[in-house]
Amino acid sequence: MKTVLCYGDSLTWGYDAETGGRHALDDRWPSVLQNALGNGVQVIAEGLNGRTTGYDDHLADCDRNGVRILPTVLQTHAPIDLVILLLGANDMKPLVHGTAFGAVKGIERLVKLVWHHSWPGVQAEAPEILIVAPPVICETAETQILQQCMPVRSTSRRCWRRFMPILPMNSAAVSSDAGSVARTTPLDGVHLDTENTRAIGRGLEPMVRMMLGL
Repeated sequence: MKTVLCYGDSLTWGYDAETGGRHALDDRWPSVLQNALGNGVQVIAEGLNGRTTGYDDHLADCDRNGVRILPTVLQTHAPIDLVILLLGANDMKPLVHGTAFGAVKGIERLVKLVWHHSWPGVQAEAPEILIVAPPVICETAETQILQQCMPVRSTSRRCWRRFMPILPMNSAAVSSDAGSVARTTPLDGVHLDTENTRAIGRGLEPMVRMMLGL
């Protein structure tokens, strides 16, 4: 049995901008990936609304700092064959960090935590890592999102691609772009409708199969 850990924010949790609730379980991208890969793989969804790569959100009612939580999550679910990181959008909120460069540096820190984690005896070596860039923010009339995210909308994708080469890439870490298969909804400019969250799961399947040797 192979194990895939999906570590992300509201896009992994399955936030539904239309209802303010959560997409049905079968529609969330980790579930779509699970169904595509079949019974020989366990896909674990570890998504949290507002999660950052490695920055504190002092207005939150829970710990959204991905760097602080990841070691506990890794220990909880070991052994793990592949970690998928889909984070960074929340880092670019002006109240959190405000730049795409900060988001990429946070991803770099998460990668290093996976590589250098003190794994329990059930895991002989660190898992492979798939880094997925979030879809770019789109135009929206939603006031709160406009205030929080629109200042970086026009530069987020350009900056992300510019700084991607600084990541410590080798055979154990590769990258992908959710924006190549999914588009954010204009309802709030940030989240995904049902079809687009499903599209991420479908889009990641070939790469995940390759990385797992399936």
